[in-house]
Amino acid sequence: MQETTNPAEVPADETADTLTISPEKVCFIIIKAKEFDAKDEVTEPDPGSNPTDDKEAAVLEDHEDDPVLEELTSFINSLSEDEQIDLVTLAWLGRDDYSASDWSTVREEAARAHNERTASYLLGIPLLGDFLEEGLSMLGSSCEEFEIGRL
Repeated sequence: MQETTNPAEVPADETADTLTISPEKVCFIIIKAKEFDAKDEVTEPDPGSNPTDDKEAAVLEDHEDDPVLEELTSFINSLSEDEQIDLVTLAWLGRDDYSASDWSTVREEAARAHNERTASYLLGIPLLGDFLEEGLSMLGSSCEEFEIGRL
């Protein structure tokens, strides 16, 4: 009996040809985006107390000077234009709007929409980490090996 492949998935050996951004960079962004998504609203804007006394609860709140947000913004802005376009394409694929076989079409659309606000756009997407992870998975890659060595 012959196995049939899902046309929605791209074979793993084609992933390297498809992506201009390394899966490791995508995995880093996924992990940081999930950290950022876990933030809660600010309950005490200016507590005026020692973070140690407050059990460092402020790190779980979404402050304007959030170091995770700053790190993600800086990292995404430092990527090449092609890498940024790949990130947007992966996020769009991961939203279940498209299948992996649509990669070229979706990437062309992302390239046309590309501007200098990619980091701001991506970080404004709720569940960005989940969408990127799903998009990467659709292309036959995962962050499992990346996470094992770093978490």
